[in-house]
Amino acid sequence: MTLPHGFEITLDRHTRVLEGGRVLVGGHPTRLLRLTPRARRLLIGSTLRVRDAASALLADRLLELGMANPVVERLAEPPDTRCTVVVPVRDRPRQLDRLLAGIDDGTPVIVVDDGSRDPAAVAAVVAAHRARLVTLPVNVGPAGARNAGWRLVTTPFVAFVDSDIVLGPDTVPTLLRHFTDPKVAMAVPRISGLPVRRAGWIARYEHARSALDLGAHPAAVRPGTPVSWASTACVVLRTDALEDGFDDAMRVGEDVDLCWRLLESGGRVRYEPAVSAEHEHRTRLGDWFLRKAVYGTGAQPLADRHPEFIAPAVFAPWSLAFVGLLLVQRRWALPVAGAVLGGVTLRIARKAAGTRHPHRLALGLAGRGAVGALAQTSALLTRHWWPLTAVGCLVSRRVRRAAALAAVADVALEYRRERVALDPVRYGVARRLDDLAYGAGVWLSALRGRSVAALRPRITR
Repeated sequence: MTLPHGFEITLDRHTRVLEGGRVLVGGHPTRLLRLTPRARRLLIGSTLRVRDAASALLADRLLELGMANPVVERLAEPPDTRCTVVVPVRDRPRQLDRLLAGIDDGTPVIVVDDGSRDPAAVAAVVAAHRARLVTLPVNVGPAGARNAGWRLVTTPFVAFVDSDIVLGPDTVPTLLRHFTDPKVAMAVPRISGLPVRRAGWIARYEHARSALDLGAHPAAVRPGTPVSWASTACVVLRTDALEDGFDDAMRVGEDVDLCWRLLESGGRVRYEPAVSAEHEHRTRLGDWFLRKAVYGTGAQPLADRHPEFIAPAVFAPWSLAFVGLLLVQRRWALPVAGAVLGGVTLRIARKAAGTRHPHRLALGLAGRGAVGALAQTSALLTRHWWPLTAVGCLVSRRVRRAAALAAVADVALEYRRERVALDPVRYGVARRLDDLAYGAGVWLSALRGRSVAALRPRITR
């Protein structure tokens, strides 16, 4: 399967062009890619347009490494763009009516009533919009409801859209353009918050830092990268890529499981923030906190199915040693940590031999790795491992210092980056409640599964 002529990509914002175009540095994990003279001529600035077999091969390689992204507005539509919208719903007739009102009349729509307490209200809305209704006698969960609709789809593409979503007119058509890449199995938009008239502090926090919002930049969805999974609150898929559909046994995390299964089968998953779908976030404190905890309970089932993907943090041996030395908080540990960082810098410089400034490049890459390791350690202390951190704070001054620094540093950095319409104090409180809820869910799932797989970091080269 090769990329078609006319397919255009642009280098990712984190990909650096060095040595007059002879070397590219970027991707996840970071790689140094040396280009042949012929390959250099294919790149015009930061863009590449597929014109022949050589350009198709280079474009495919850059996409696979996460060093480039498709230019979606310049992609052609696939030959057959027929797409069926499948909507799983349980009650929520008002939200369902709002969603269906925004879908074109010519688009096939299948609404799956997943054991509503008032099925008549749902049926009335479906009839008013002339959609097809499938009624399930008992509640089977979102995975089973989506499967019930998917099995009736006869179009090449299927869009799963939750009832609390509001679709933009360009969302599905734009996502369909990604399927001109024959390897793309799934494409997802940015999930933004539905505007509310009187937004409380939880609503404002959620609008800035919803777990469903994967950011403002396009990306390949892959474990171990900044966009490691994608929600199916709104998603377009190749119908035949689903194979066995969603895992009916999963009440939460079924979207992550599907995403990772598609990747394991060789497909690509694209995140496209050029278009968005608005989601009705939970804004009441109790509902919001409970939902965050429920998200966490999906960790152990995912660990059972994808043990290589679920790690809460991924460290190289040197970065683990570097962080461990800093956590010791001894005078002798700081210079040793510096020596570790210096050693890995020299090792990277040897690999970058032949570039104009190998040591400068290596220092930047090693520094980025060190910062990433510290960020992951902060997340472990305040989110995934917070019960252990709390116990440690009772008996160790060093643990208290590390926990306090982690709790303050991530809030300060995120608050500045996110530009939240919320004061720093309440943002910080919401951030910590978010971590407490999610971490509690992860620990609950680990206890139920009698396994620490979802809590165990992964060490990789």
